[in-house]
Amino acid sequence: MNPNKKLLFISQPIEDGERLIGELEACGWDVTHIQELDSIPFTETYADYGVGVVFLTQDDLDNIKSFENAANRLDTRLIAICHQDVFDNLRHHQGIGRLFFGYHIIPVETERLHHALENLLSVINLDKDILEEGSHRGRHECQMVGESPVIKTLFKTIQKVGAVDAPVLIQGESGTGKELAAKAIHRSSARAESPFNAINCGALPSNLIQSELFGHEKGSFTGASQRKIGIIENTDGGTLFLDEIGDLPLDMQVNLLRFLENHTIQRVGGLKEIEVDVRVLAATHVDLEKAVKEGKFREDLYHRLNVLQIRVPPLRERGDDIATLAHYFFNKFSSEKSSIVNGFSKDSLSVMQLYEWPGNIRELINRVRRAMVMSEHPLIRPGDLGLERRVLNSRHAASLEEARDLAERGVVLASLTRHSFNILHAARDLGISRVTLYRLMEKHQIHREDQGGDDSSHGESASSKKPNILNFKRVK
Repeated sequence: MNPNKKLLFISQPIEDGERLIGELEACGWDVTHIQELDSIPFTETYADYGVGVVFLTQDDLDNIKSFENAANRLDTRLIAICHQDVFDNLRHHQGIGRLFFGYHIIPVETERLHHALENLLSVINLDKDILEEGSHRGRHECQMVGESPVIKTLFKTIQKVGAVDAPVLIQGESGTGKELAAKAIHRSSARAESPFNAINCGALPSNLIQSELFGHEKGSFTGASQRKIGIIENTDGGTLFLDEIGDLPLDMQVNLLRFLENHTIQRVGGLKEIEVDVRVLAATHVDLEKAVKEGKFREDLYHRLNVLQIRVPPLRERGDDIATLAHYFFNKFSSEKSSIVNGFSKDSLSVMQLYEWPGNIRELINRVRRAMVMSEHPLIRPGDLGLERRVLNSRHAASLEEARDLAERGVVLASLTRHSFNILHAARDLGISRVTLYRLMEKHQIHREDQGGDDSSHGESASSKKPNILNFKRVK
């Protein structure tokens, strides 16, 4: 048996259970049979069991909350085995959809279950790579980086939708990485070895969209000097990502709907219906429901595309991922940086946490790259990122007290940055004593040690203590 294919088989004694276990073992699975989820000793012994199957009993379904609590204690992706009539109960149906990464109806087809488990295991291995610390080593361009709760939830959702073959609507603000999410879905699907193609529906002239999507025959219009295979036909067997689907003209929405319904296309100027096997992922930053009500988007197409949904979170919701991403892009574009630049100051990282990032990851990349080129200091400062003043108005405080604190911290930090963290000059600028300035710095956790300030004879400075440098060490 393959030691990497460890499988938890959770069920009461059932008819043909031993036969199914034997057939799974014959497929290379190292099966451990446990009768109840609660009986599992949650120790490191079971950490290697990435996948499992659960034969759901009526008791499990009647006490779905208790079952969910037990399942959440185990870091194993589970597939449900149940009878068809389970789905007659809406509560049971919703519980299975929430807890499991797939389901199979009794009687179980062993080969189908085996392939589903293998696919799920490959996705788990991908997820482990993504979440591994220092995950940027030798990775594909479509890697997603982060460990925040919202991004981990996104990874799990990608695993779930990758295991099926239905259309997916990816929603999120501009610059959040919707195409990265689409690539991750493709890589976690059974189509991973087939083409992944993307097209931005808002970037093409309206007179070229049909030709780009469906192709054209030679002579079908002026300039069509030869036959062209469209992007849909060229994606046969793979995944097509339609970015900014909300910008697709209404007449083209009809053609796309026909393709989704019939799985056939017709080249411009052609008469032949061509069968294609393509999974469609669509993305938008606009509210399609609102667009439907306003008559700008077809309702039938919306429902065709909106079978499964994914929301890519904005950067401001990702907490510590902001610093992780800043370091990641610092390493990625290290060949562009000034030779003296070694990393980010603590206050730069603090200011980045406060900033709202309206342009999301795209804006973060631009600010980091610009700072790496323009900074004249060993550590990138808030001013190098262009954030020392912007941050004052970027944060929506939850209370008046928080708003005051944010404004006060921003004013203090801006003054210190202007005066290279010279305490005397900054205090004079603010109209306060040096003691008061030190107190405010302590209150707002503004660290002067890593700013590399000027050690002036006119007052204390950032260099009065041994620098506590937060360098980003490049991972080999």
